[in-house]
Amino acid sequence: MLFFDLIIVVLIFLVYLSWKYRPADHSQFDLPLEPLIKASSEVSSQHADVLVRLTQFHSEATFNVKKNRQKLEDLFAREIDADITPVDVNGVSAEWVMAPGADPDQRLLYIHGGAFIIGSARSHRYITSEISRTAGVAVLSINYRMQPEFKTTDCHEDTRLAYSWIFENGPKGKSPSDIVFVAGDSAGGNLGLSIVAWARDKQLPKASGVIGLAPLTDATLSGPSWRANRHSDPVLGPAIGKLLGIPKGILSLVSRYTTGAPVNDHYISPLLGDLSNLPPILLQVSRDEMLFSDSQRYANKAKAAGGDVTLQVWPTMVHVFQVFGPELPEAAEAFSRIAAFIKLQLSRAQAPLDNSV
Repeated sequence: MLFFDLIIVVLIFLVYLSWKYRPADHSQFDLPLEPLIKASSEVSSQHADVLVRLTQFHSEATFNVKKNRQKLEDLFAREIDADITPVDVNGVSAEWVMAPGADPDQRLLYIHGGAFIIGSARSHRYITSEISRTAGVAVLSINYRMQPEFKTTDCHEDTRLAYSWIFENGPKGKSPSDIVFVAGDSAGGNLGLSIVAWARDKQLPKASGVIGLAPLTDATLSGPSWRANRHSDPVLGPAIGKLLGIPKGILSLVSRYTTGAPVNDHYISPLLGDLSNLPPILLQVSRDEMLFSDSQRYANKAKAAGGDVTLQVWPTMVHVFQVFGPELPEAAEAFSRIAAFIKLQLSRAQAPLDNSV
């Protein structure tokens, strides 16, 4: 009897965890759907080459985190035309990425993705160098602490330090600027959206704009595309897709430990928080990836809160396809749209000065 009593207690506890860490229902933000940037038939043939490389990457994945980190850097390695300058950001390792002609007083904090486990400033240099080149901004890319050595809350702490630092420091040293953008992909997009909400709550300087490349906005994994797109997502499906079979109570308990905070915390899951009074936001995502509904719901909720949000949706493309350029035409198109967003916000910021002359 003791054994069965124990099982009952465990089941009750797991049900309690599922209830405690449940998110508010956000299904009302599944619609309207944003029109696609292009038709599926217009996706470039080069995308098939990316799929082959991803298949090989997953076949060589191991349980060794350090090896996986190196494999990701090898997968994303590209030649870039930019100056790389290492810098210490209050104890956080980082680097300035400066393409020729970039303005050191127009800055962007970039936060790399990788499920809070892998990825680095080095692995994402193609993205950071392209943003610097196309938008003419100085990019600060940080190496925040990651799991399993640290918790997700440590990731947040490092990005918050970098956010405060970049307003007062540039590529040439201490130099204040009020033109600061924030960008990130996947887990890094999660941190970027979280940090601007945190800055608003702490009454810190407001970013000039935020860019999220397929950001994780709901760490409870409640969006419908998590299941619906499991088999059409060659990046997240083979790995994170397996988590969907774990009972929510167990997943919540494990996540509570690895994250360092409840998964329904409004900073851990930016979608679940207050989305009013945020900077202008640009989101780019693929309709066929598992994180699609995270962007769709976030965009609709932020718009309902009065926000300036642009959601750009591609068909078929893999998760964070921007990192696979320059051989991928869609990546070049995405960077062009990112640059246009940044330049629009810069023109808006300068408009009052121009009108006063």
